[in-house]
Amino acid sequence: MSRPNPISEIVRLNEIGTGLERRIEPDGEARMRVARALELASLDSFVAEMRVEPNRAGWHLSGRVRAGAVQTCGITLEPLSVSIDARFGIDLVEAAEATSEEDVEISLDDDAPDVIEDAKIDLGQYAVEQLVLHLDPFPRKPGAVFVQPEEPAEISPFAVLKARQTDQDR
Repeated sequence: MSRPNPISEIVRLNEIGTGLERRIEPDGEARMRVARALELASLDSFVAEMRVEPNRAGWHLSGRVRAGAVQTCGITLEPLSVSIDARFGIDLVEAAEATSEEDVEISLDDDAPDVIEDAKIDLGQYAVEQLVLHLDPFPRKPGAVFVQPEEPAEISPFAVLKARQTDQDR
C-alpha cells in the first residue's frame, strides 16, 4: 500500500521472546479508515488473531483473519456482502545491518520471507494485507453477467461527422 496503513500494531523483535500472541479488533473509526483505504462500501467487522514466534531462519507470523465487509458489485454497482475467514502463515527475516544497493537480491518466489526493517513488525499492516489478499478484486453478485455493448458499425473519429453529413444530404 502506498498510503499510510489505516491501523498499526507495532511489535519490537525483543518483545517476542519465545512467542507473542495478539488480537487486533479495530473500533468503528479504524474500520472506516480501513474500508476507505480498500475502497469498500463498509467493513462491519474485522478481527485478526496473530502469533509471532522465532524459527530457524528468523520468525514466523501465523494467524487468522475474519471480516464482514460490503463491496460494490463491479457489474450492477449494488452492495455485495462478503465474509472472510482465512488462516495464514508468513516467514520473516531481519534485514542485514550493512546492505548496500548492490547486495540487494530480488526474489519473485512466493515462499520468500518478508524482511523486517528497524527490528519492528507492524501486525496491523499484516492484518490489513491479509484482508486485502482475501477480498475479491472483481466482486460480482451471483447471477450478474456483463453484456458487451454492440460495436459501432464504423469505428472512426469522423463517424459522427459522416452520419451528420448523410442526414443533411437527405
